[in-house]
Amino acid sequence: MTTTHTLATPEADIVYDVHGPSPADSPRPPLLMIGQPMTAEGFGALASHFADRTVVTYDPRGLGRSVRKDGRVDHVPSVQAEDIHAVIEALGAGAVEVFGSSGGAVAALALVTAHPGDVSTLVAHEPPLVRPLPDADAAERASRAMREAYQAKGFGAGMAAFIAMTSWPGEFTDAYFALPPADPAQFGLPTEDDGRRDDPLLSDRSVAVPGYRLDVEALAAAPTRIVVAVGEESREVFTGRAAIATAELLGQEATVFPSHHGGFLGGEFGYTGQPEAFAKKLREVLEG
Repeated sequence: MTTTHTLATPEADIVYDVHGPSPADSPRPPLLMIGQPMTAEGFGALASHFADRTVVTYDPRGLGRSVRKDGRVDHVPSVQAEDIHAVIEALGAGAVEVFGSSGGAVAALALVTAHPGDVSTLVAHEPPLVRPLPDADAAERASRAMREAYQAKGFGAGMAAFIAMTSWPGEFTDAYFALPPADPAQFGLPTEDDGRRDDPLLSDRSVAVPGYRLDVEALAAAPTRIVVAVGEESREVFTGRAAIATAELLGQEATVFPSHHGGFLGGEFGYTGQPEAFAKKLREVLEG
């Protein structure tokens, strides 16, 4: 059973879904699954493996069903953290468990920083943070080049550059920057420019996500158990390296999960992982 709720705030109407039993009937605290820029539908396959407990998914403000009223278009982890905090308060079930992936993992880390009592366990899956990387300047340069490709030629060129960037093994060296521009047709992407420049992944609207600066002292002082997760197939590429570097910054070793950056996906976006194995690992970590 799934019920959909809208939490009206002065700045945005936040839409979230409650799957499975109500929090009062759940054997464990609610499990929030959060992404960014991915919205709630991306967690369909993963949530189906937790039908025995309350699972909550949501659309970040300005994405999917959550409509902004603040006149802004940027995506800022500390702002998203306050929205997630409001959802947790609306649930009225006390501290929750959180699985955050990609930008959602960054928002979840911001949540624990601002509201440490909200989360008992956080599994932060491949937060794409640039600052902890040993090649942070080069990674930022690669990211900037991706955004410039999008601004110059549109979605196909931007997404091709994004794929090239996120599939590059190891640090971003001179060899990477010497590559010719990625060809959208090579990836089955459109070569025509549709004129739009509002993609939350490829534009500058989400630069605050990879640029977020961790408050290591606040996270260490929080009562939350934080587990940084990395996909076994993505340890050598940007998101995996960022996860490993983030874990080291927090004084831990990244926990290896099955598959890749989208390892929990069941084909929702044509990008399939190993959702059953992933869910099994997530359950072990949460209960461990």
